[in-house]
Amino acid sequence: MALTISLTACGGGDGDGQKAGGGNTPSSAPSKETSTDDGNGGNTVPDTSVTLATIIGSNGFQFVINTAVRDAGGFLTVTGSIKNTTDKQIYAPIQWNGQETQVKRTGPSLGGTTLVDKTEKKRYYVLRDTDGFPLTTTGVTGVKAGESIAFFAQFPAPPDSTSQVDIQVPMMPSATIEIS
Repeated sequence: MALTISLTACGGGDGDGQKAGGGNTPSSAPSKETSTDDGNGGNTVPDTSVTLATIIGSNGFQFVINTAVRDAGGFLTVTGSIKNTTDKQIYAPIQWNGQETQVKRTGPSLGGTTLVDKTEKKRYYVLRDTDGFPLTTTGVTGVKAGESIAFFAQFPAPPDSTSQVDIQVPMMPSATIEIS
């Protein structure tokens, strides 16, 4: 089974190419990402020199969070990688997609990921574009044994006074990350 990753992000354009099978370069890429060919079709790979958190799930998936960057437009973009730590191909749980009807039509995604600001007592959901598609990595179905894939998710930015948030991926433990 082929692994497809489509990245979408806020920005100009009429939304063409941001739906299934669309472009793989976000129009408002986080400042620490660099485009390199990682052997998976030229996916955008996050800067891995810093690790904010590592989330180890019981299902064999490991999320490594590398960046949580605010931008001037009021967004917070989280980047990292998803690794299969097992010796066989494993498949992304459907719960990662989220429960919203509009997000479900996107297909496999990380649309169910949330951030929790404990200080302000608020939960932030992955942003949606004008067509209702989540601004996160889509097309994550299966990951081969020992392989990693890059991911991103874009959220509304918490207030400037908030320096830490908890990231919650469905069916995984939560982790606290620093916002830069």
